[in-house]
Amino acid sequence: MTESTLEDSCLDALGSPVRRQIMRLLQPGPRYVSEIAAELPVSRPAVSKHLKILEQAALVRHTAAGKKNLYWLDKEGFAAARGWLDSFWRDAFARLSLVSENAEPKPRDSKPG
Repeated sequence: MTESTLEDSCLDALGSPVRRQIMRLLQPGPRYVSEIAAELPVSRPAVSKHLKILEQAALVRHTAAGKKNLYWLDKEGFAAARGWLDSFWRDAFARLSLVSENAEPKPRDSKPG
């Protein structure tokens, strides 16, 4: 997966409120699908589909533990999203700096005293 594709996948995956809630549930540490599903208003198969999308975006990883799947957060997707956000702000601040450097100083409003 290319860098820009990973960024897009990551940001697209986080567009779903259910997937953002899954991310919050995984923040403290790894959890089984059944544990995640127990805290969401969607079915277990739906949670599995959401987890698959998050995994394709490199936001979560999993391992099979018997018949159960254990999921945890993966920093690779976060790094891609952060890189995109950082470049956005870096470019915005660079443009702001150019504007401020090229701006004419405004005279102070002085009143005769």
